[in-house]
Amino acid sequence: MTETQTAPTTQKSFDLYQQVTDTIIKQLEAGTIPWQQSWVNKNQSFAIPRNAVTGNHYRGINIVLLWSANDLKNFTTNEWASLKQWNSKKQSIRKNEKSSMIVYTDTFEKEQDGEIKKIPFLKYSRVFNRCQLEGFVEEPTEPTVPVKSLAEKIDHIEDFVGNTLAEIEHREGGACYIPSQDKIQMPLLESFIDTKTCKATENYYSVLFHELTHWTGHTKRLDRKIRNKFGDHAYAEEELIAELGAAFLASEFSISTPEKKNHASYIANWLKVLKDNKQFIISAASEASKAVEYMKDKQPLKF
Repeated sequence: MTETQTAPTTQKSFDLYQQVTDTIIKQLEAGTIPWQQSWVNKNQSFAIPRNAVTGNHYRGINIVLLWSANDLKNFTTNEWASLKQWNSKKQSIRKNEKSSMIVYTDTFEKEQDGEIKKIPFLKYSRVFNRCQLEGFVEEPTEPTVPVKSLAEKIDHIEDFVGNTLAEIEHREGGACYIPSQDKIQMPLLESFIDTKTCKATENYYSVLFHELTHWTGHTKRLDRKIRNKFGDHAYAEEELIAELGAAFLASEFSISTPEKKNHASYIANWLKVLKDNKQFIISAASEASKAVEYMKDKQPLKF
């Protein structure tokens, strides 16, 4: 098996979009929401996955795919690399360990209407978690680096949010982003409550991250053509972009995301959407990463 592979092109070919979507569907059908995570008992497995050799963080759908693999296989680290990359570090994979899939976009040239155009297509690679290495030993229970208190995390988040220059108004009622006014409306902090896995303050900032992700889609920023019509495809995709953007940011700041109300109906809704469109989750995750990067670029110091 080669390290990087493309989907075959015959009619009975391996459908890479479907394979990715089915991976997420399988977890949702098992009652797990891959992008809803808690730092409780998660160690580093909920941190944004990164390549152990290059140090680069994975983006888009690969974050969700590798979070899913961590959940399914109970890995405790966020470090991944291909077999070739681990071997380059003189590391070997334990016998009978199975790899996890990541995907990325490439292009090929094709003549259309007298012009040579670059056509995007999806490719995949296989990676292994550090936990799958020969001789891997769990880190000691006591962290070697001091863990930030929630107050310290919130200070960092407040700086981050402030640097976006988003207009945020607090009032009674629910949270929303109003494109016509380019304004976020948030409930008062005291209206949020603690849950088993999430502090009230974490809940508040998780909701704010959701609305900030919507905010990035305005025409003068990333121009995602935000739709407010409940039930149509564009509305559903924008909602998933905001869900994923909030989850990615929560992971960056090491805060938990709150469990969803009406858990079963929430899952049923996304199952229907994903089953109707096999490219939906990949597109939404890509846009969510772009939204997060846009907000990071607003920061005065490298995030």
